[in-house]
Amino acid sequence: MNEFFYSLTPDAVINAIEQSGLKPSGHYMVLNSYENRVYDLMLEDESHIIAKFYRPGRWTREQILEEHAFLIELSENEIPVCSPVPFPDGSTLHSFEDINFAIWIRTGGRVKDELTDADLRNLGRLIARIHNCGASKKAPNRLTLSPENFVLKPMAFINGNNLLPSHCREQYIKTAEEIASIYDSLLKDVPLHRIHGDCHIGNLLHGRDGWFFLDFDDFVNGPAVQDIWMLAPAMDSEGSRQRDVLLEGYREFRDFENSWLHLVEVLRAVRYIHYAAWIARRWEDPAFPEIFPHFGTDRYWEDETSDLAKQLKLIKKNLQGQSAPAEPEMELTNKYFFWDME
Repeated sequence: MNEFFYSLTPDAVINAIEQSGLKPSGHYMVLNSYENRVYDLMLEDESHIIAKFYRPGRWTREQILEEHAFLIELSENEIPVCSPVPFPDGSTLHSFEDINFAIWIRTGGRVKDELTDADLRNLGRLIARIHNCGASKKAPNRLTLSPENFVLKPMAFINGNNLLPSHCREQYIKTAEEIASIYDSLLKDVPLHRIHGDCHIGNLLHGRDGWFFLDFDDFVNGPAVQDIWMLAPAMDSEGSRQRDVLLEGYREFRDFENSWLHLVEVLRAVRYIHYAAWIARRWEDPAFPEIFPHFGTDRYWEDETSDLAKQLKLIKKNLQGQSAPAEPEMELTNKYFFWDME
């Protein structure tokens, strides 16, 4: 099934769409996506659809349907998201050769390079509305953004597959375990609910009708601050200021405790570990060695281990009763945040 997914052909994609009851014209364009396979297809009536073929083995059918249900719920509450379009039989998920796929209407717009303060306030309002909706129902089949799921299990996968060089292994594991412990302690009394989960600037489109949130493929049950820091991720004082502006808009629609901001640098560290395991789990996909040519080298793991240790040091500084987050001693790479995991 993986081999078929890796080598999806235009004929296979068009056949899948035809079998679902739609009439493609034959126009076909591959869209950028690391995680799934996504295509722009024209139908015979000259309308366009976006077809997303989900990576086999990542999500169950029930988990994908919870993604669709959340998106439809958000759309019904007039929140600007791209929700799946029902097939002629009324369902939102079909399969072809055991690969699940869904369709969306093509949405116009562009990804902004930078966000103004007005953008941040507006997006803060929209994120709050997403969270109000997200807190109204449960998603029992989706992952929880927990230390177990996003630190310990990824670390166990990395270590269990002997990916760490011997001179990095002990420090990497010890640092990751300490980060997991701090994260677990900080999560106490923090509400968890449905959130976007991967709410970075690359997953936003801005067009004539305003903003649209894309790619809920990674939606999880997690703390609200995850969607805040991902949209304003800078580690310096400007990043902190941008998060404050974002929260000005957010608090117009939903409460947000200042204490939750202590999770920002912890969640950043969590992403370091999860990101490395994400690449490792997909290394058999022919696209990944081309996209990440330095992954798995000694230098890669030395940098990862060093970055993680620096991040733990920063976390500890920020938790020493300081009124404001400590400035990092040096800017860590942003490679963990601005990529399309869709």
